[in-house]
Amino acid sequence: MRRKVGKLFNFLKRKSGKENILEIEPEGPVDCIADFTYNFYWQQKGEELEPEDQIPGTDHTYKDIVEHLKNKGTLKIIGDAGHRLCSSMGVDLKFFGGTGKAIDVGNVIVDGDVDTRMGISMLRGSIYVKGKVKEPIGNLVEVESDRKGYKKFKSITDIVTNGLQGEKLIGAVLAGNSLKINDGRVRDTIGARLDVEAQIIHEGDVDLSTGILMKKGVVKVNGDAGRNTGALLSGGTVIIDGDAGDFTGIDMKSGTIIINGNAGKFMGAQRKGGIILAKNGKPVPPTSENKLTEEDKQTLIRFGLNPHSFKKFS
Repeated sequence: MRRKVGKLFNFLKRKSGKENILEIEPEGPVDCIADFTYNFYWQQKGEELEPEDQIPGTDHTYKDIVEHLKNKGTLKIIGDAGHRLCSSMGVDLKFFGGTGKAIDVGNVIVDGDVDTRMGISMLRGSIYVKGKVKEPIGNLVEVESDRKGYKKFKSITDIVTNGLQGEKLIGAVLAGNSLKINDGRVRDTIGARLDVEAQIIHEGDVDLSTGILMKKGVVKVNGDAGRNTGALLSGGTVIIDGDAGDFTGIDMKSGTIIINGNAGKFMGAQRKGGIILAKNGKPVPPTSENKLTEEDKQTLIRFGLNPHSFKKFS
């Protein structure tokens, strides 16, 4: 009875205009809630998820949640959340008729735990989590929370683009336009869609898609990286001071990827432009090994690397 009264109270608050909050209680930890890509809809074409599908245990669809956040509403999840919570949140995706740029959105509150890949490629908004967050997380860094009992996470790209707005970082330092992260967390999609001349330095290993869809700036990882490093890169520089997984530079259009180690197999698959500088790796057409130019050598020297041990793939 108390639970029904509480839900009615929240509904009345929303209707009276005092609070723009939507509460849902999914049936277990459901994947892809607040996922602006709808689980990469352009790839799976509805075989795994349709925007109009109802979220199990609720009266709301996945699209309802995204539209609510686009209207700057707050989403509260009672219980645990699954994988890929808030994927690409704050991106006006071109596939769905948008501009491809960042848009302001509301916040997400989780009263339980969150599974892996929370906030991959996320650009705007905040995520509050009461419980545990399983790694790897996405393009996020923790800041001091203004909600008691919750951890608060913000987009890395948002912070280096727009500053801290009075918030305080946890496990990271922002100095001018340079963000250094040293909190021991493993991340995906660091620097996703970065479009300003900023620098992001990550101490420790990372996982998938470092620097995905970047246009400007520098992302440097002092450790190893997973697959798809520099995927869809359109500018800027991604530096891995270690090895990278397979498919480095897949679909890249422009920019520079530097791997101070092995760049893996299938390097430069479907590459349309840009260069990859690595000590080793196995490229696939249209990418092949070429001679280093003087400009390539100066690029490596500028980042404190010895050009004599590098190969060029373009």
